Amino acid sequence: MDSMSYYLGISIGNNLKAQGPDSININALVKGMQDVYSGAKDSAMAEANGYLETFFKKDQMKAHESKIAQEKTFFETNKSKAGIVTLPSGLQYEIIKEGTGATPIISDVVKCQYKGSLFDGTVFDSSYERPEPTTFPVNGVIPGWTEALQLMKVGSHWKLYIPYDLAYGERGAGPIEPYSSLIFEIELLEIVTDEAVKK
Repeated sequence: MDSMSYYLGISIGNNLKAQGPDSININALVKGMQDVYSGAKDSAMAEANGYLETFFKKDQMKAHESKIAQEKTFFETNKSKAGIVTLPSGLQYEIIKEGTGATPIISDVVKCQYKGSLFDGTVFDSSYERPEPTTFPVNGVIPGWTEALQLMKVGSHWKLYIPYDLAYGERGAGPIEPYSSLIFEIELLEIVTDEAVKK
């Protein structure tokens, strides 16, 4: 027996068992590997990549379907509450304080204070815990923020309820799991001038 091939098989099998589907057709797996070593065409590789991307996306979504269903129910209930505004995108917000200043456009840079939490109340990020408010471009944040900021006036304090597809989607980010809808409190403090950005 070729020891290198055998131990390589153990390594591949271990990775597949840890990260892949619950069961696998070993014969089909070996056939696929044989085809690669026999000179599989680029079109076959592209087809394989497309199939696997779709398969694992569906598999991951299935693993989170309970959370997705719970959050969908939350949004359906929340939209009927007093003070909640629901936009066509699915983004929801409530106005804690309405500002009187200008409204940023997508090319602007803004200064904000914010707190982000999961639906279970876990705070994953807060600018209030840092010495200074956060400055960022309106088009450089998650879609839910970008949409909301273009509706807010400087001086406003809003609470956002952001569906997962307007947040970090099926990938997640850091402590934020895939398919996580998020809650943010945002205070829009300032539209930053070009001169201030350059400094």
